[in-house]
Amino acid sequence: MEGSCNCGAITVKVTDSELFTRRRGHTCRCINCRKTAGSSFATNLIIENSEFKITGEENLRVYSDPKTLSGTPVERYFCGTCGNPIKSVTPLYQGKSILKLGIFGKIPEPEWESFVVNRQKWEKPLEGTTQYKTKSFGEKLE
Repeated sequence: MEGSCNCGAITVKVTDSELFTRRRGHTCRCINCRKTAGSSFATNLIIENSEFKITGEENLRVYSDPKTLSGTPVERYFCGTCGNPIKSVTPLYQGKSILKLGIFGKIPEPEWESFVVNRQKWEKPLEGTTQYKTKSFGEKLE
């Protein structure tokens, strides 16, 4: 799977062989991800750093986001030319990055949804996903 930012200065190639053989990725409705995505939710993929390659890294800029609900700052990387979000990095996921799936044409079916307490009234749960009230891998919605 390969994608790029709006201006094409940055490309990301994912080499994970299981990308489309099972559910992967997640949607997040925390306010920080919503703002980064410019939407009611973000689509993300937590993936090992060895499973993707970024070309054009010299164009990446970073914003260290200190106001996260976990209390752990998240580094949010974006294209310095067009501003397109590319990935996030947090010490909570050592050796992994959170790719922003909006840069890819085809994306894997989500495995879970986080911060579903922030879901808009008009949004429906994604069938077959695990629902977390707030943070990923936290308390499940029953």
